[in-house]
Amino acid sequence: MPQKDPCQKQACAIQTCLQANKYMESMCEDVIRAMRRCCEAQAAGSSVCCSGFTTEPKPAEENHSAT
Repeated sequence: MPQKDPCQKQACAIQTCLQANKYMESMCEDVIRAMRRCCEAQAAGSSVCCSGFTTEPKPAEENHSAT
């Protein structure tokens, strides 16, 4: 039996949040940050959910959090 993806919970939380907030990413920043933290904590390639998920915040997010 395949092992559960270590970041699947965070990936599902992002989808749930986005659906509940009409896909407005700004409303889901906390769950997106949790996903980034999970992906950063995983060894390279150990999470399929992290594939293609950038761990670096976008410049717009950095500017937004500074205000």
